[in-house]
Amino acid sequence: MEISASILSVNEEESVHTFYRLEIAKVDYFHIDVMDGRFVEKDSQENMKKYADNLKNITNIPLDVHLMVEDVKKYVDIFSPNEPRCITFHYEAVKDKEKIMELINYIKQYSKVGISVKPETNIEVVYDFLPFIHNVLIMTVEPGSGGQELIPETIEKIKTLKKYILDNNLDTEIEADGGINLSNINELKNAGIDIAVVGTALIEAKDYKYMVNKLKE
Repeated sequence: MEISASILSVNEEESVHTFYRLEIAKVDYFHIDVMDGRFVEKDSQENMKKYADNLKNITNIPLDVHLMVEDVKKYVDIFSPNEPRCITFHYEAVKDKEKIMELINYIKQYSKVGISVKPETNIEVVYDFLPFIHNVLIMTVEPGSGGQELIPETIEKIKTLKKYILDNNLDTEIEADGGINLSNINELKNAGIDIAVVGTALIEAKDYKYMVNKLKE
């Protein structure tokens, strides 16, 4: 299992030092939470673009861009120059199957592509897209802010998706995001996640390397 470090709550004045500590701790990805103030209430686009630009210049750790936005293509154009490993957009921001396929093909010009679903969205809505995408990001909290507690029901969603992927011989990865910490990471691993997005529990830890190692055990 891999760790994608959410940097949404990183203090700007300490950001370069924090990024360095996360790199030394051997996180696998930097998770860039892009919010437009419309799809979710919070607006993080300016800060996340600044962080993405900085990271591109100081580290080789891949960026994992999560677009919580209404105008997906606009933000693909903004963040694709940062050469992210993957750009993930929300099913709920588009819903129309034809438009989703257009976005999938558009993003593939620049990076791997993922689709994210909110906690209340049925996981079955992504099944038709699985052969064409690289990962599914299951939100285990309501998108929009850090520090929330993981919603237990989302673990069943992960199990359902994992079974479908295995039964259909698909290579799609499962990523989980929200409220992930040492008390629930094993349950998520057992449910079938490949990537854990960890924010508050990691950024607020005194020893990043210890925390990353414990999460991966």
